[in-house]
Order: sequence, then structure tokens, then C-alpha cells
Amino acid sequence: MSDMLRAPAEIKYAEELDWLESVDDGPKPFSWRLSPKMVRLFILGSERADGLDREIPQKWFGDRSLVERAVVTLASDRGLLLIGDPGTGKSWLAELLAAAICRSSTLVVQGTAGTTEDHIKYSWNVSMVIAKGQSRESMIPSPIMTAMETGAIGRFEELTRSTSDVQDALISILSEKYISVPELDSDSIVFAKPGFSIIATANSRDRGVNDLSSALKRRFNFVRIPVVTNRKSEAEIVRFRTEELLRRHRIELDVPPTLLDVLLQSFADLRASAASAGSDDEKLESALSSAEQIGVLEDAILHSNFFGERELTARALASSLVGSLARREPEDLAILNKYLHGVVEPRSKEQGGSWPEFLEGGRDAIATLS
Repeated sequence: MSDMLRAPAEIKYAEELDWLESVDDGPKPFSWRLSPKMVRLFILGSERADGLDREIPQKWFGDRSLVERAVVTLASDRGLLLIGDPGTGKSWLAELLAAAICRSSTLVVQGTAGTTEDHIKYSWNVSMVIAKGQSRESMIPSPIMTAMETGAIGRFEELTRSTSDVQDALISILSEKYISVPELDSDSIVFAKPGFSIIATANSRDRGVNDLSSALKRRFNFVRIPVVTNRKSEAEIVRFRTEELLRRHRIELDVPPTLLDVLLQSFADLRASAASAGSDDEKLESALSSAEQIGVLEDAILHSNFFGERELTARALASSLVGSLARREPEDLAILNKYLHGVVEPRSKEQGGSWPEFLEGGRDAIATLS
């Protein structure tokens, strides 16, 4: 794992999954490696009432019922569609589910305007076809076909960004559970083995999210992942991801609780401002998700480690926030400048603490980008 930039969940948590499998005596659907209860426990973490001999840390922070509905869906013959704003943890939840259920989360198709049916069905090794003709050996199965053949979970990221032809190709796969290969005279049908299912994700901000056909919608159970706004849960998410970052980069740097509070409060303020905005021009382009908070903090930590005094400061945090959230010029810069003058400046006078330095760092960052 040390030579991987980012290990998939089944490798990263391999020892933990092995242990859970060894103590799991619950009923397992199909060829699942863990029972539904253990899948939920792996994702949401253990509690004292679970009676385990070791603690299992929480890996995804969200509503328990959402995870349970997702697990139940995958135990049926329906596909699972995770839908929500960018940065709400849809892909991470999909990866954890696949890792816990079948120990394989990398059978992924990325939906784009350029995704074709070949990406979800199969293609051909041209040199082998020329040399020996079309056969199962010269066929290149897609990740979805591989999942079907092995009874695993296939993943389809950003389903609504792909064309209607590609979306429609999924209908027969989800309904009939097989793929026909008309180019072959024999062995021309690939049947799905028990345990096969598809987890798709969709961005609720994409205009195409409403363009799924009714036929395809009927074959998915929808689970909507909301933006985390609970202060405690959001703090846990940011802290969890930040600790992972520090370990990966082998950085010894403390994140003062006061600066974490500043970050959380800033995002809460900006969300409230966006909610009361009269038009899109008065809103930041950013979704202001927990993932973007983590990105802001990561940028500030790395900058402080490499170019600062190896300690996180309010100035570095403000500079990172402005640099990360100002995507449109001049609109986003104007919104952030209004926030600094209308909210942060009065707060820095009333509360002091880290806010005056945060205000100064934000002003300098806006001046640099203007």
C-alpha cells in the first residue's frame, strides 16, 4: 500500500475487513463477504452495544437510515442511485459499500459526454481479432461486465453526465441481468452471477439529472445524500479527513480547535448568505460542501508546512478559503469581499481571537487576486 498514492478502501482497510469477516455470523445475501449489519458497522463505526472486541472507526458521516436503505437496495435486484450536491460523499459511500460487500470497489465507469456503450459492455483487442478472430479471449470486458461475471458491485460515476444511449444501455443490464455479444457464434451471452449490482452516483446540480428515462429510474432506488450542516458531524468529517491527510504526508502539524471553528463558522455564514441570495450571481459557484472545507484546510496545511512556519495560522486559512472558493471573477471575489466586510470585520472586533488575523489574510488574498 505504501507505493499507492491512494489505496482503494478494500486495501486500505483490509485488516479490518478480514477481522469483521472472521467474527461475522449474520446471514449474508448472495456471495456477500459481510452481512448487512456488518456492512453498516464497517461504514458507520462500532458502538459499545455492538459487543465487539475492538473498535471500528466511522468512515462515512451521515444519516444511519441512508446507509441502511443503500444496503437493503443492494441486497435486492435493484440498482442503487446516490444523488446529491458535489462533495457530499456519494462516491466515498459507494466505494465503502463495494469494499465491504465484495472486497472490490475499483470496477468503475466514469460517466462523461464521451462515455459510450463499449465502456459499460465490452470492446475488442484489435490485434488479437486480426490474428485469431473474435472470441471471448479477444474481448475486453468493461468494469460492469466484469462485475456481472464475478458477482460483484459495479460502479457508475456521474450517470447523468452520460448520453441517453449509454443510460438506456443500462436498462437491459439492470432488468435482464445479462449482456448479449452478437459477434460470437457460441458463448455469446454473459450472465450476471448472484451478488451483482450497480451503484450509480449523480450530481443534483447537473442539468441532466432530470433527463433519466422513466424506465431507467424504475430500476434504481434513489438515496439522496444531503449536504452535512450539523456542526458536530461536519467537524468530525473534517477532522477525520485531515488526520488521514497528515498521516499520508507524514506531516506533524496541529490543527488548533479555534481555527477549525473559524473554518466551520465561515462555511456556515456563506451557506446562509447563499440561501438568502436573490439570484445565482449573488451566490458562490462553490457548493460549500464538507469536501470543499477539507480542500480548504488541506491547502492551508500544506502551504503552512512547505512555505510557512510549520504551524497553521488564521491568515493561511483565510488565504486558502479565498483561493479555493473564488472561481468566478469578479463575482465570487465580490461575494467574499462583502462577507469579510459585513460579517468577519464586525465579528473580529466583537470576539477577537483568530478572527482579526483571518480578516487580514482574507483581505490580502482578495487584493492579490483582484
